Parts: sequence; structure tokens; C-alpha cells
Amino acid sequence: MTPRITIVGSINIDLVLRTPRMPLLGETISGSGFRQIGGGKGANQAVAAARQGADVLFVGAVGNDAFGYSALADLRENEVETSQILVVPDVATGVAGIFVDDDGANSIVLAPGANHAISLAQVDAAAGAIKSSSYLVCQLEIPLDSVVRAIDIAHGAGVKVVFNPAPAAPLPEGLLAMTDYLIVNETEAAQLSGLSVGSPEEAAAAARALRQRGAGAVLLTMGEAGVAVCSADGEYLIPAVKVQPVDTTAAGDTFVGALTVALARGMTLPAATREAQCAAALAVTRIGAQTSIPTRAELQEFIDSRGGRAALGLDE
Repeated sequence: MTPRITIVGSINIDLVLRTPRMPLLGETISGSGFRQIGGGKGANQAVAAARQGADVLFVGAVGNDAFGYSALADLRENEVETSQILVVPDVATGVAGIFVDDDGANSIVLAPGANHAISLAQVDAAAGAIKSSSYLVCQLEIPLDSVVRAIDIAHGAGVKVVFNPAPAAPLPEGLLAMTDYLIVNETEAAQLSGLSVGSPEEAAAAARALRQRGAGAVLLTMGEAGVAVCSADGEYLIPAVKVQPVDTTAAGDTFVGALTVALARGMTLPAATREAQCAAALAVTRIGAQTSIPTRAELQEFIDSRGGRAALGLDE
């Protein structure tokens, strides 16, 4: 059965500049290339889920401009349903300026534009779609009250909620209690828990603190250090899949999308996490956001190159 996933989130166009290193304040340096690529955390996660074979509906907004129509075309090309995406007049589509250095690290400046136009009324209009899904995925590049409304609708209907609170912001009491899977990186975990996250032990403590606030399961992604998981079944660290990174843009979004599809297909949390790590690892070997996200066939080929599903514990 094909998983049905609704994603409420952001849509951006990424303007990507390759640079030998990050420029200092006031400094001008020469880069080595420029690309315009579809992005935005919500759109990236939607593409990641669709490329893993899910039936994805997107709730979002773009401006009535060339970037907006380009973003819509990208989503439709990836078979993401766009009927709940508003085209907002007189507002620019969200744009992210991204610097990527020779080590694959990135720095991002975001101009949210139409993403801030996603309203409670728009979410309410999509309530039927949310309730008919098996999973809802949300992030924080859109208004927080719209995120809260979407999660409340899903939770009330018994729909599983995957919440990626990025960029981190103070959350209202009770929101994590409606979250089945909370996915955060080290920076977000530190900001939301108030704890330092500088080691696997500290990561485990932060994940534990966030779960104590009500989340069903917490997955704290730490790049090369792996993923710290805290759930009703216990606490454990799943090691990272080793690759040579080229560009880490959208690695986290790829992880979120792939994890959600794996869970929706009935995989256990440890196995789903390992499969999502494989997808993210493959993504960082490529340039760009949506251009880096693997298809299901590409992911399976990568898994086979690492010894196969059984060897990686993906058949659980």
C-alpha cells in the first residue's frame, strides 16, 4: 500500500554559490559556480518522500513570480500534489542564499517571502487531506500558529506526526505531546532543551529531556556522529553511514522524508532510521537541495553497495 503523507511547510528557491571557504565580514572572494535549485525545508521533505514512493500532498505558498512557478513545476515533476499550494499576489516566493565551501559545509540566509502567508484558514481548508493521511510532516519555516493548527488536526484524527522544529523557536506547551516523532539536529536540540549538545552523552541527555516534554520519540541527528534515538523502546545511538561529503544542503530534509516513508511502510524505528541515514548519506555526495535527493532505486543501489538490506539491518 502506498503511504499517504501530507506536508505543511515552506517552499524556496535556493541560489547556491560554491566558495573555497566562507567569506569574512566585509570580504569579497571569488566562487567557482552558481546554481538555482528548488528548496525550502517543506518542499525538500516532500520531494524526499515522493522519491521514496509515497503519495505526497503539499500545503504551502509561493509568490506570483517566476521563482514561484518554477518551484511549482519542480514539485509537480516529482509527482507531489500541489492543489493546496497558494499563489500569493504581490509577495515574493521564498529565497535562500546558500554558500557551500570546499568541505561541503554550508551557510544560509533565508528570505521567507510567501511562506509567511500560510494561514490558519489555509490549514483548515486542508483538514480533510491531513485527516486522510497516515503521516503529517511539519517544520518551522512557516508561521508557528499554522504549524500548531496542522499538528492539532492530525493528532485529533489519529494521524502520526513527524515534527522537525527547524529553525528552532520557542514552542507552546503541549505541542511536543502531540508529536509522535521529533527530529532535531544538535543546535535545535540545545536550543529547545536548554542543554549543551557537544558529545553523544550530552545528545542522549538532550533527547531524553525533549522526550520528557511529551514527544513520543526523539531523533537527534549529529552528522558524522550518527543519530541519538530516545523512544519508549529505549535509548540508543545509530552510527552514521560514512561517505565523502560534497554538499550537506538538504541532508536533514532527506532524512526526514525517507524516515517518514519507511515508518509508514511499517519498518521499526531503528531500521527506518538506518534507511533514512543511507538516503541522507547519498544526498551529501551531490550538489544542491532537491537535486541531491535520491530516488528509491538510487537508494537501493546505494544500500546494495554497502552489503545489502540484511547486512544494514533494514529488514526489521
